[in-house]
Amino acid sequence: RFPQHGHYVPQKFADNRIISSKYTVWNFVPKNLFEQFRRVANFYFLIIFLVQLMIDTPTSPITSGLPLFFVITVTAIKQGYEDWLRHKADNEVNGAPVYVVRSGGLVKTRSKNIRVGDIVRVAKDETFPVDLVLLSSDRVDGSCHVTTASLDGETNLKTHVAVPETAVLQSVANLDKLVAVIECQQPEADLYRTADVYMLICLFLFRPLGPESLLLRGARLKNTKEIFGVAVYTGMETKMALNYKSKSQKRSAVEKSMNSFLIIYLIILLFEAILSTILKYAWQAEEKWDEPWYNEKTEHERNSSKILRFISDFLAFLVLYNFIIPISLYVTVEMQKFLGSFFIGWDLDLYHEETNQRAQVNTSDLNEELGQVEYVFTDKTGTLTENEMQFRECSINGIKYQEVNGKLTPEGFSEDSPDGNRHEEELFLKAVCLCHTVQINADQTDGADGPWHANGITSPLEYYASSPDEKALVEAASRLGKPERYLYKLLHVLEFDPNRRRMSVIVESPSGEKLLFTKGAESSILPRSKSGEIDKTRIHVDEFALKGLRTLCVAYRRFTPEEYQEIGKRLHEARTALQQREERLADVFNFIERDLELLGATGVEDKLQEKVQETIEALRLAGIKVWVLTGDKHETAVSVSLSCGHFHRTMNILELVQHKSDKVKYLRCYYLSNDLSLDSFLSPNRIKEDHVIQHGLVVDGTSLSLALREHEKLFMEVCKNCSAVLCCRMAPLQKAKVVRLLKTSPEKPITLAIGDGANDVSMIQEAHVGIGIMGKEGRQAVRNSDYAIARFKFLSKLLFVHGHFYYIRIATLVQYFFYKNVCFITPQFLYQFFCLFSQQTLYDSVYLTLYNICFTSLPVLIYSLFEQHVHPHVLQSKPVLYRYFFFCPYAHLGFKPFLYWTILGFFHAFVFFYGSYLLMGEDTSLLGNGQMFGNWTFGTLVFTVMVITVTMKMALETHFWTWINHFVTWGSIVFYFIFSLFYGGIIWPFLHTQDMYFVFVQLLSSGSAWFAIILIVVACLFIDVVKKVLYRHLQPTSTEKAQVMLCFCIHLDQSLPSYIVTLLLKMFK
Repeated sequence: RFPQHGHYVPQKFADNRIISSKYTVWNFVPKNLFEQFRRVANFYFLIIFLVQLMIDTPTSPITSGLPLFFVITVTAIKQGYEDWLRHKADNEVNGAPVYVVRSGGLVKTRSKNIRVGDIVRVAKDETFPVDLVLLSSDRVDGSCHVTTASLDGETNLKTHVAVPETAVLQSVANLDKLVAVIECQQPEADLYRTADVYMLICLFLFRPLGPESLLLRGARLKNTKEIFGVAVYTGMETKMALNYKSKSQKRSAVEKSMNSFLIIYLIILLFEAILSTILKYAWQAEEKWDEPWYNEKTEHERNSSKILRFISDFLAFLVLYNFIIPISLYVTVEMQKFLGSFFIGWDLDLYHEETNQRAQVNTSDLNEELGQVEYVFTDKTGTLTENEMQFRECSINGIKYQEVNGKLTPEGFSEDSPDGNRHEEELFLKAVCLCHTVQINADQTDGADGPWHANGITSPLEYYASSPDEKALVEAASRLGKPERYLYKLLHVLEFDPNRRRMSVIVESPSGEKLLFTKGAESSILPRSKSGEIDKTRIHVDEFALKGLRTLCVAYRRFTPEEYQEIGKRLHEARTALQQREERLADVFNFIERDLELLGATGVEDKLQEKVQETIEALRLAGIKVWVLTGDKHETAVSVSLSCGHFHRTMNILELVQHKSDKVKYLRCYYLSNDLSLDSFLSPNRIKEDHVIQHGLVVDGTSLSLALREHEKLFMEVCKNCSAVLCCRMAPLQKAKVVRLLKTSPEKPITLAIGDGANDVSMIQEAHVGIGIMGKEGRQAVRNSDYAIARFKFLSKLLFVHGHFYYIRIATLVQYFFYKNVCFITPQFLYQFFCLFSQQTLYDSVYLTLYNICFTSLPVLIYSLFEQHVHPHVLQSKPVLYRYFFFCPYAHLGFKPFLYWTILGFFHAFVFFYGSYLLMGEDTSLLGNGQMFGNWTFGTLVFTVMVITVTMKMALETHFWTWINHFVTWGSIVFYFIFSLFYGGIIWPFLHTQDMYFVFVQLLSSGSAWFAIILIVVACLFIDVVKKVLYRHLQPTSTEKAQVMLCFCIHLDQSLPSYIVTLLLKMFK
């Protein structure tokens, strides 16, 4: 409720809808048409269609308009369906039920209906639907616990507290009577910075609100039954939504290459049209050819402007040759991507049985990008790890212990060995039990005795910890300690901060003694310890770290009554200081945490997802560099990087964390002193399969901002030369900025980002390919990703098999399309030299329309869906085959293979035309009845040879034959013959003219025509066959070696074990 005395000025706030879709019902048609006509081929055919409507051209407007309409319609249906899926996902979020306080009661409504100023109730384990200011909770002090794992990747619990004046309003009736004004700044994206927020309660109480009172959308309520909060930022103004990168259509590198090739073909088309126009007027310079007796000009033609006639003729030739631009290329590519994407969802190797989740494709436009990835940017929490910590080892008083059957057992001793170190063990376990901020499930603390039974034994407890390490340690202490009950009074908590790298508690023992228990990184505990087995513990900590365990040192200190009185006084003064409060607290903490007695150290394992280490190593062998971008702490991130194999123990690691600009100067010195040569790292030829990674970089968000602001070029050079990079404490938009910097670098590498939380959405949308993990942190990443998988290990199959196949298939598809259209139109151009450039078409208009749509479309489409030039098991077991296609000049969809296919198309076209002319043109009376061949018969002969040759060429490129391939390959040829017989053998009443009547029947009745067809087809394909045989034997590629290897294994009737694969590949090298 708002005051009515002018303090509140009505303002238009955003509603609470989250929008990840691209289209609406109203803008779909214009926006989709605009995006489609950005494509060179579509825009070109639109112009040609308009030209055919405006002037008299050799072909009907239907020849251009019908294919264009077909392409635009199919593409629009496909993109509309994908956007409908995004709308469906948005509706699930926006339609989620929520409860708001209205008219003195709780009203159930939808999430999208929440408005700024609404008081919202959120129950335990629910996510916050908006950014809220906490008003009250079910606890007297107004506190609650939340986890922000889906926002910043941190799984620890954070405590939030309401201001005392509203914390007492725990009933709906009291909250409905609340009169207050909240003043806050404009929304901002930074998760770690809270804008100034103030609350004016009842017009006279003014309270500043800190970050502890703000609950962010996407966070989840834990260990609290319910809270009430007032909505301050809604919908696309919440911090979670502001960290989404604006939705833009990603375009694959193949599509960009297609546009470049289309421009080249457009230049060829313009050259042919201009040349034909010039030659026409040069030919007509002779009077006998200008106006022959059989083609006299009209009076209007004689008096028309020469310039207009030249332009008209040029446009007519443009229309005549326009089919050199393959209009159906785009629709075939769209269908290949759309249909091919189903194979990812159907792949049982990408199915996770435990969660019953299949791989999901949200955007099929980027399938081939999966086969060209050079950099992988991955989140840590929930992507590489399971968010599950397990206690493994500890060191107590210089002796290493392991957990054996629920008991701590010294290393080298059996479970039944005598307890010679029992006092130290108990003190160590007490320290672990007391030095933490772990919370117990509120449901388990009800009743007088809480979770304790009458016999003093606890029931299983559900812990909520401020860090996963703490939870694992408390659970281990619960298992390993004695089932006895001790009551300690918590006096003070010295919270953890990244500068001290430790946390402490001051407690009062049952005997009244005041004790300080401290735990933290060894670098912060060992120097402050004055007694205990310091040297042995340091050695044990190093041993734990070498095993990839997360380590913490534990120490304690006893206070005399005088010392405690002094400490209490100092703490009170620092915590109530109005100025320099943080600095004064830090000084007091340092004063307290000194003269410690070292108890020992712990080793906790962060449980990685299955096969993460193998996947990262496979990516490295494939020539892909892996960067880890995480919002987690520096120590945690480094530990996980070591345990998952992202960093190696022998790696020379540069740490750029929590430093000012002088550290960047050190970065330059490091760069120069280590001589990180660009050539030695970036040259593909120097990357060896068994090379050892020597350089890694660790950088945090603060240092990254400074480095990018002052030394961006130098920083990026160092990053590129490092084989592994770890960025920690990263805000979501910083992740996206790092991806964008590498993506837009001069090398223009293909990037892939993978994550599972809302904090990963920005980098997922920024990268060329975004992959969401179907994890425990909500569905934001999955909804905004291009692909979604259940586990990180599935990434190798997705890239090495599916990505590799898609890239090879679409590269062949694109080049084949240009090849067959060169074969199609070049004879039309050559024919003009024999008809005085009169713009006479060589082919019938029906053949012109159906060539790309019916006669030659299906074989290449089926090839692009089913082709497997290498067995999938070989591709997955030998990642080097993925890398090969980066460095082999003829494996890319680059200029050299494009030039080869274009020249091949011109060669075949010349053979079609001049072969037919030499065999049939000189003697036109080869029919049995002596009837002569005409121009339509000659054109049909060329067209028949062409259809058979380009279809057989596709068959030569096919390595993996299925019954579908056989059906469409030979069926296309049979369909052409059957169609031509029906089209030319029957008089169709709806056709205005029928020039092809009985032409095809007469052609097939000639034995010479059959001889010419067979001879020309063999002549065209013979050179291709010889080239393939010679190259395969004299200069085989890695792919061809793998094919031979597979045939060898199949011949021996063996499965395909990895050691045989490795052995055979070495032999073929």
